[in-house]
Amino acid sequence: MSLPDLIRITMKLVLITHLSFFPEEAAIINSLFDAGLDILHLRKPNSDQSQCEQLLTKIDKQWYDRIVVHDHFCLKDTYHLKGIHLNRRNPEIPNNYTGHISHSCHSIKEVEIWKNKCNYVFLSPIFNSISKKGYMSNFSEQDIINARQAGVIDDRIIALGGIDINNIYQIKSYGFGGAAIMGGLWNLFSEDIPRDTHIATKYLKKLYAAVD
Repeated sequence: MSLPDLIRITMKLVLITHLSFFPEEAAIINSLFDAGLDILHLRKPNSDQSQCEQLLTKIDKQWYDRIVVHDHFCLKDTYHLKGIHLNRRNPEIPNNYTGHISHSCHSIKEVEIWKNKCNYVFLSPIFNSISKKGYMSNFSEQDIINARQAGVIDDRIIALGGIDINNIYQIKSYGFGGAAIMGGLWNLFSEDIPRDTHIATKYLKKLYAAVD
């Protein structure tokens, strides 16, 4: 079974924040935006609002319109952020909300339900997750190809799950509009490798080069 011909689209790269807060986080995020990052998803499931605000105040304001929040939706208007993200934890659009919406999907059927209600949706896990042990791919290659041929996967569908420098080219070949990165970047760092802005931006540039 061969991959479909390369789809000539400009892929977006979306970074999802590390689950935990850490001292170098804002500096790394600012450097990644400087290096061309398209969108940041602020996802801190166990956080309170004040913690997220502390991080936001350390991020350069010029990048606020590229940040989407998964929790504490009031931050969207307070900081003039890009939008909100719906998921199983926060499934409802707030009353009188207007603006950018994205949504987590875990099946082709969910994508069909949500894609026309959102600016884009995440479909996951495409590959075995890097950040969540035991969270395995939910789709065969043929499932993805069939969804693309049926017009379900298009430039408003962002692939998520197990994406790194070794497989991101496949995401473009499948016709996704973008790739969401989490463990592929944050797992570069360890006790022996400090969280350094240069390492992060170098990796981001390699990701863009791989789908250019």
